Amino acid sequence: MGRLIYTAISSLDGYVADAEGRFDWSMPSEDVHAAVNRQQRGIGTMLLGRRMYEVLVAWEHMDVEGAPEVYREYAELWRSTDKVVYSATLDLVGSSRTRIERAFDPDEVRDFVAASDHDVSISGPTLAAHALRAGIVDEVGQYLGPVVVGGGVPVFAPGLRLDLELVEEQRFPDGVVYLGYRPAAADAAQ
Repeated sequence: MGRLIYTAISSLDGYVADAEGRFDWSMPSEDVHAAVNRQQRGIGTMLLGRRMYEVLVAWEHMDVEGAPEVYREYAELWRSTDKVVYSATLDLVGSSRTRIERAFDPDEVRDFVAASDHDVSISGPTLAAHALRAGIVDEVGQYLGPVVVGGGVPVFAPGLRLDLELVEEQRFPDGVVYLGYRPAAADAAQ
């Protein structure tokens, strides 16, 4: 049985992109990227919102020859992972092992994850909000960057209430802190 995992890189004040839509301040160091890669190794399927897919699809054709090992590894992980993009507007995908779904159905996702022999990630705060509200997310992780951006795209949807239990934390030399949580509802279900 797989787990559904939502992980994001955000500013300390909780944004994945600033008010201008920029996220250059969130580019992970090699240490942070290595930690992301470790988490990604257990993922067999990625569920992506359209905007997140449009950012990450660059890994499909990126020339990583000569790049640090963490980037080469992530490119291989991206290319070898099945991907589902949830979008009502996207007509074509630019990556292999990728399909489009027009609507997010929490019951279908719950059943898919339960039947999986691997973990499933969900990326993009808008898409993740649907899964979080439906109570089907098993883990929530946040890489907090040492920057305050003052507004933008929040990592969690406004009005969302989650009771969480801290199960993991890690500090990085560049000031980034990873916090891993299990929703309290997951404890009750186990």
